[in-house]
Amino acid sequence: MKIKSKIEGSDDWLFIEEISEHYSPNTPLSEKNINIKSLPAQKLVNYQLSAGGLFLVHSTMQFSENVKVLSEIEGEAITSQFIFYGTNSSTEKSGSDKSADKGSRRMGSRHNIRYIPSIKGKYPMIPDVEYKYFLLVLSKQYYFHLIDQHSLLHSDFVREILKGRYTSYAAKDLSVTTEMKRVINDICECRRSGELKRLHTESKILELLMLQLEQMQAGIAEVDKYLIKQDDLKKLEHARDILHGNYTCPPTIIELAKQTTLNEFKLKRGFKEYFGTTIYGYVTRLRMEEARRLIIEEKKTIGQVSAAVGFNHQSHFSDAFKRYFGILPSEIKSDEEQPVALK
Repeated sequence: MKIKSKIEGSDDWLFIEEISEHYSPNTPLSEKNINIKSLPAQKLVNYQLSAGGLFLVHSTMQFSENVKVLSEIEGEAITSQFIFYGTNSSTEKSGSDKSADKGSRRMGSRHNIRYIPSIKGKYPMIPDVEYKYFLLVLSKQYYFHLIDQHSLLHSDFVREILKGRYTSYAAKDLSVTTEMKRVINDICECRRSGELKRLHTESKILELLMLQLEQMQAGIAEVDKYLIKQDDLKKLEHARDILHGNYTCPPTIIELAKQTTLNEFKLKRGFKEYFGTTIYGYVTRLRMEEARRLIIEEKKTIGQVSAAVGFNHQSHFSDAFKRYFGILPSEIKSDEEQPVALK
């Protein structure tokens, strides 16, 4: 499978990668950072990561004139694509209005999961709009390693894959949630190396796919924080801050509602819509991320970590850790002791 992309009229490829059709966990990660400084691009930065059956690219681009980006995939691929786009409102104003709106932005986002059996396309870029792309390209074998082919989560999607038909999991692109943004940032800002980075990347890719499938399964067409009243929005952020400070012994829903002066319905529904996860799911993430940090960075024992993140029984912690990351905490520690250097 080959994936490539360039600006129409340019001789230089933004990226051109040959990707294995197979899931190869022993293949070392390969990383690239590309910063292109040429007209008409005002900004063009690519971070790329590849491994056996996986290609990931995170791009930021902005152009001073109309251009088209040419993209091509040769072979079968499952893609998970996130697009963020925005303009300064001041570019649409003049005179005194411009200074009044300086610094404000109009932002949008969308995402989807697609099966692509070879495709060529041209994608127009609007001048002065900043685009951020986060694109995962997976081989079929890699995708089915992450999510079992026979899982009911994606049965209709798999049916079209087996027929070799281009298809999108969701009929139309959906808005990106706060939790999805958080996972994308975790992937792009990871400072680990070798086998630890591969393990971290794969776990985050699975988490990202699960967040996408969860939203699509629920039939949510839009997750728009502006549907929540501004006063309630501040209270939801206060609820998040409370959970950050007390995740080892979190308040009950009733207690949290009282502390934020929100009723329970607004708290639960608003939290899910704004942060893209339930209150319980958010607390679980805080506990598990801190647990992994304590194991890897501070080399704490499993018993110490279990107590530190609020579990009374080590076995309950190990079960929760495996449900979240797909492996036992002892296996994370083992990988950390035997790092594999990047090539």
